Amino acid sequence: MVTSNVKNRLRLSPLSTVAALALAAGLGGCLSGGDEPRAPQAQVVASVVAPSTISVDTVIGRWGIASFHNEKDRKRTEGQAQAACNQPYVITKGPRDGVMMHVADDAKLYELRLKAGPGGRNFLGFEAPPGDLQDREILSATDSMLVMRFVDPDAHRRY
Repeated sequence: MVTSNVKNRLRLSPLSTVAALALAAGLGGCLSGGDEPRAPQAQVVASVVAPSTISVDTVIGRWGIASFHNEKDRKRTEGQAQAACNQPYVITKGPRDGVMMHVADDAKLYELRLKAGPGGRNFLGFEAPPGDLQDREILSATDSMLVMRFVDPDAHRRY
């Protein structure tokens, strides 16, 4: 999927960086019982997802959308995305510093997070490990062009 931003011309620039952290915490419960010994308290475990190299502000905007599956079709598709800017797909900032977008096969808007994955890869999706089946992988991002693909092979094939 290629999207072209309405507010800028096509140009290449280095990816911007952001220090966004997503925390996942597991909380243990407490047992209470008269004279019975208490079970040891579970420790709160937090894992930090590496910061994405793409900022939320890069993703937010009004985008023309077009899709390609073969790299040879990319240039043509970029032109189609720019032409689609007259009916843009609008991505706004979410209430928790994510972005508001649709997911595959669902008309409801959800807040999605930017996540860094192994090997410098960037993902956009729910609070799940990077590369989850519901994620999109961000292949490239500039102020004027955003190229993503669905991680789920079925969604990728259809979109």
